[in-house]
Amino acid sequence: MKSVLVALSAGAALLLTACGGSPTGTNPSTGGAGVPAPPRASLTGAGATFPKPFYDAANFAYNKKFSQVTINYGGGGSGAGIQQLTKKVVDFGASDVPLSSKEADAMGGSDKVIQIASTLGTESLAYNLDGVADGQLKLTPDTIAGIFLGKIKKWNDPAMAADNSGVSLPNQDIHVIHRSDGSGTTYIFTDYLCSVSADWKAKTGGPGKSITWPTGDGAQGNAGVATRITQTPGAIGYVELAYVLQTKMKQAALKNRDGNFVSPSAAGATAAAKAFVGSSPSQFSIVNASGKDSAPISGYSWIILYKDQADKTKGTALVDYLYWLTTAEGQQYAVNLHYAALPSSMASYDLLVLKGVTSGGSALLSVS
Repeated sequence: MKSVLVALSAGAALLLTACGGSPTGTNPSTGGAGVPAPPRASLTGAGATFPKPFYDAANFAYNKKFSQVTINYGGGGSGAGIQQLTKKVVDFGASDVPLSSKEADAMGGSDKVIQIASTLGTESLAYNLDGVADGQLKLTPDTIAGIFLGKIKKWNDPAMAADNSGVSLPNQDIHVIHRSDGSGTTYIFTDYLCSVSADWKAKTGGPGKSITWPTGDGAQGNAGVATRITQTPGAIGYVELAYVLQTKMKQAALKNRDGNFVSPSAAGATAAAKAFVGSSPSQFSIVNASGKDSAPISGYSWIILYKDQADKTKGTALVDYLYWLTTAEGQQYAVNLHYAALPSSMASYDLLVLKGVTSGGSALLSVS
């Protein structure tokens, strides 16, 4: 799927490629201070479940800081968020992959919508396997692809045993759990599989928010997949790290591009993002990144909104909130939930993009 970072000016491109990538989460022009007081408004959003724990915590904190603003984020999956924004039934959508050209065209064209990175996270392969402790299971790109292609069907398959010397793997069926809804989490995971397995790419046609799975059972949202794994002996599935840690699920150590087995972590996501510093902003994919500490299934999450807001008051409240979300004050709620803070280069890009949001042609964000 051809994707675009819409409303990307030449200045933004130069800014992101020139700036360093330190994960401060602080907008360099403000240091997280000078957050404007927004007008009274009620905002609604929908989309990705990957960042939902972060959004829920941040929205609660923002309402405590500015009680005149309420923000309701419904989740529902990246596909649903894009659909609802296209129909203009929500004020913002959220997705774990930037808009495709086709999706942008459905919203009036790439010059009519903008998107900012809101957080950075990583996915785990969580499993429910008696006798195998958290982090004890090791998975390589080949075994991950084999499991999700339905070629590796037993936990004690020779390929699994070869990677897990000293671990007693049972003669038990592997039950694959995947997303049933249109999902950016699925896009990141299948983007990873395409990057490491030519067989996967040939059989599935490439990454996507929704695909025809070769094997397994579906569940709705990250929370649904997590619940299904915990209820199914022998299950394995891809889940955003925050859900794994909140539910104390067991997760596998994953072999990264440099050949190291790493447990998914916020630090691993940061390392993956650093591997792409200096790339064009349209290089949104950071899966299978180089670096000894890089978590291999990592990605940004994005918030999408219309560039020209019909309601000036609501539009002002929206950009004020989104600006706050990208500052150190907002990003602390991501870090507290095991996401990674935005690199300073991406926070700078976000600010530049938000300055382009207007109502009736007049800019809405008052931050200099």
